[in-house]
Amino acid sequence: MDAVTLKPADPSSREDTRFDRWLHGSYFRFAGIKHLIFQRLRPAGIGLGCVFLVAGCLSLGHQKISAYLLFTFSFGMCIVSLPWIFLRRAQLEAKRELPRFATAGETVHYPISVRNLGKGRLKRAWLLDTPPDPRPSFEDFHFLKEPGEDERNPFDRKFAYFRWTWLLLRNRLFVGGTSDEMLDLEAGAEAKITVAITPLRRGVIRFDGLRVLLPDLFGVFQGCQKVQAPAATLIVLPRRYPLPPIVLPGGATFRISGETSTNAIGNSGEFVGLRDYRPGDPLRQIHWKSWARTGRPIVKELENTFYPRYGLVVDTLSTSPTDAQFEETVSVAASFAASIDTRDTLLDLMFVKSEAHRVTAGRGLERAERLLEVLAGVTPERQSNYDSLARLVLQHRDDLTSCLVIFNGWDVRRAEFLKKLTRNGVVCAPIIIGAGKAPGGLPGVWLESGRIAQDLQRLSGRLTPNP
Repeated sequence: MDAVTLKPADPSSREDTRFDRWLHGSYFRFAGIKHLIFQRLRPAGIGLGCVFLVAGCLSLGHQKISAYLLFTFSFGMCIVSLPWIFLRRAQLEAKRELPRFATAGETVHYPISVRNLGKGRLKRAWLLDTPPDPRPSFEDFHFLKEPGEDERNPFDRKFAYFRWTWLLLRNRLFVGGTSDEMLDLEAGAEAKITVAITPLRRGVIRFDGLRVLLPDLFGVFQGCQKVQAPAATLIVLPRRYPLPPIVLPGGATFRISGETSTNAIGNSGEFVGLRDYRPGDPLRQIHWKSWARTGRPIVKELENTFYPRYGLVVDTLSTSPTDAQFEETVSVAASFAASIDTRDTLLDLMFVKSEAHRVTAGRGLERAERLLEVLAGVTPERQSNYDSLARLVLQHRDDLTSCLVIFNGWDVRRAEFLKKLTRNGVVCAPIIIGAGKAPGGLPGVWLESGRIAQDLQRLSGRLTPNP
């Protein structure tokens, strides 16, 4: 099977790599300067700047005293306020108390313990947790392209400014991070300040940019000083969709907050008889009445209990520059991983990340949160590797009740992969995510990209296995 690689977007319009490097360097520096300016301008400062510019334009060539007065007033406020961003200082140490997990798209609140190490009182200050630098690398800027970029005019395609802004938004990990509470600390005092952020995508966020905002007397400018705080990380789990009650192939039922159809838990199966004690038998299985009657230890023999074991196979191949459909695939997989009750079942998550991987959750093993944590770090593969994934699934086929296979699109390679599994006796329930309406002759359930939540709600009853 031929490898599928991601080719540069529109190479004919970007043959001059030196020009692209110049563009990237210019945009990179401009974005840094813009961030520096707007981080030190408060909303009142932006308004005052607009008044200053308008008054300056109106005063040119006109003998209007009101325009001169307005220009002088705004200019004077700027002159008085500007030195404050250099004069105000704070010496703080802080520690974040982050939760273990967050979910993409859902706001999370966390407290920050702050202590004033300075010699004086600190008031009228706010904390700001900044995300990592979202500016893209040259490789991303050169090879990726904005959705719909081919439809833009030649000038926009040549200078690629809209691609740059799209990459900035794509790389930004969260929004928010400014505390609503104002800091008011005496020297040596300590307080807890709550900060709220909204993660924009799954993955791991590294926090290493806590700052204190120190506005001037008029609230026009503000100083921005780094706070001593240990670095911390937050694992952002994929978005998850609500699922209706579904029965997986193989005879085991799962419902959200429900239980499987197994009628015994652990090794407490049906009683089948008594036998002599053997080393290693648990004490709770000792039949005390028989021991008292015979004078030797007797244990209850129980019937072996088996649990359904499901496979959750995730297709990680993506040849799209945006990877939007791939993210939907991961979210659907996370929805099933979170909804299947693993207290009485075993669930094997299988996917390719450079090589085939398998992570098992269930009774006596990892919790379901572990599967979500693994899915948070899954990255798209640019080369098809269905052979190694098929070998992994077939290696454990005798243990699997059935497999839920979630495909990122549909083509010949994926069809051959599914046929290989079913020919070797694996019961598969395919779910295919693709753009537009479902084509004819599909072997499983079709979920339209952009309408995943609505299409999932139409699932009910038993997922039909692939024949």
